[in-house]
Amino acid sequence: MSTVAMPEPRIKNVQVTDDLIIVDLADGRTISIPLAWSWRLSEATHEQRAHYEIIGDGQGVHWPDVDEDLSAQGMLTGSPAPRPPQHA
Repeated sequence: MSTVAMPEPRIKNVQVTDDLIIVDLADGRTISIPLAWSWRLSEATHEQRAHYEIIGDGQGVHWPDVDEDLSAQGMLTGSPAPRPPQHA
């Protein structure tokens, strides 16, 4: 039995709505995850959400204004980012 290595997903474009993070991949797929999966982006302004950089030849996205990073692989297989513990 042979296995075929799947190419790593690459991000071409990103859009953040009030409910979703939508990513167009280089292979033609469009995927989305709930905005709530990123508490940093959930709490960001529309301007902060719109200011992003595609990093690592499309392997991920960085939002410098809120210090958030999401990978294409993580969006395909991941889960919500945990919030840091609140200190009283």
